[in-house]
Amino acid sequence: MFNLPKLMKRKINSLILASILGLIALSIIQGYLIHNTYELKKKAFINETRESISRIDDFSPKLDSLSEFWQEHFIKKVVDYKFGLAQKRDVVSNLEFVIDSINDTYKSEYQKSLDANNIPYGIKFHKKVKTIIIADSVKTDTLFNIIKTPKAIVLGDDISEDNSIGISSTNWETDHTSTRTINGEEKEVSFYLTFQTIDEMDIDGWKAIVLKQMFGLLLLSLLIFAMVIGLLYYSIKSLITQKKIADIKTDFVNNITHELKTPLATLTLATKMLKNDAVQKQPEQVANTVETIERQNKRLQKLIDQVLNNSLGYHEIQLIKESVTIEAYLNTVLDDFMLSVKSKNVQLNRSFSNTVNTIEIDKFYITTALLNILENAVKYSNEELIIDCNVQSEKTLTIAIKDNGIGISEKDKHQVFEKFYRAGNKEIHNVKGLGLGLYYTNQIIKAHHGHISVESKKDQGTTFTLTIPFS
Repeated sequence: MFNLPKLMKRKINSLILASILGLIALSIIQGYLIHNTYELKKKAFINETRESISRIDDFSPKLDSLSEFWQEHFIKKVVDYKFGLAQKRDVVSNLEFVIDSINDTYKSEYQKSLDANNIPYGIKFHKKVKTIIIADSVKTDTLFNIIKTPKAIVLGDDISEDNSIGISSTNWETDHTSTRTINGEEKEVSFYLTFQTIDEMDIDGWKAIVLKQMFGLLLLSLLIFAMVIGLLYYSIKSLITQKKIADIKTDFVNNITHELKTPLATLTLATKMLKNDAVQKQPEQVANTVETIERQNKRLQKLIDQVLNNSLGYHEIQLIKESVTIEAYLNTVLDDFMLSVKSKNVQLNRSFSNTVNTIEIDKFYITTALLNILENAVKYSNEELIIDCNVQSEKTLTIAIKDNGIGISEKDKHQVFEKFYRAGNKEIHNVKGLGLGLYYTNQIIKAHHGHISVESKKDQGTTFTLTIPFS
């Protein structure tokens, strides 16, 4: 097949590459914008939720009373520690015990407060102790530091580190003075307490909630992206199709030009001979020259008819059907074919397996279709051509024509029935034709409501199978 100039191919390849790179760049930009939008939506959602629950415990009397309960117990234990009646670990252990004792009640009351505030999604909440420091005039004493202590002290729900979302840090700071009589002696302690906690939450399915809020944007982005891909695919496909059509048209022009040159050259030479005085004086030579002109004129007419008739689509073919005896009719066609290739080394094997003996077809068109396939086998054959024609007539008439020729490549196999397409002509320059024979054959079989298929491998021969229904 004729190839477009290298410059044109390079331009097409560059355009395809630029389109693909543009699509990749668009995908990256769109992905970046969606990611940024997701992060903004996420922050806005978390901030909104944080604001909704940040002061729930401050405005809930029951939660407030629970906080006062554990704080009072904790202060008493710290006083014991300052008077030397308890150790540091006792203070922390007592705090854990008191918090555990009220934790279920605290979680229940907190969920009731969430429901009262009409928060539509599940939330887990807790206060986690960060540091506990007491200071007096002598020293500063750290009772607890979450960084140095692996065990967390938590009031509220269990939340994994991966899912925890920080709300705020809360400082409980107080000056405390207490007196006690120890061993008959009244003693006094004063200290400054700093009790720091971290408020954290876990929003159940917050990712799904954020994505749901972005659903419209995501859907629109996907639609735009799909539309861009579709347009790009359509454009590239159209470009390749146009290139293919241009190749086919150029190939057809080259072929028809080549086919026309020989008879035109012969006609030109014959005309010059008739003008020659010496030739005009020889009636026999004049007659031979006139016969040559007639032959070449018929050849030109045949080429023109081939282009016009073989370009018809199956809807345009007007069938004149008649009933024929299958075996007798096909034997006649095959015999005529063998007469036309007497000068070549062709062996034709026939096999008939008939249940139904007659069929209604247009003899002229079916004969043309069969001869097109048989002549193709001769064109693309090896030195010794063997053709097997197997005929079966049961539910349909099936004619399989197999040859041992050069075969058809996988790429060409899907295009052999296209108009003007000539399989393998890049490698075989001595094969004449316009690329219309198999196209026309396919249209004839379609006009009979039948089907034609091809099976072939390179250098392993080809099998064309024609299937024609009986009605």
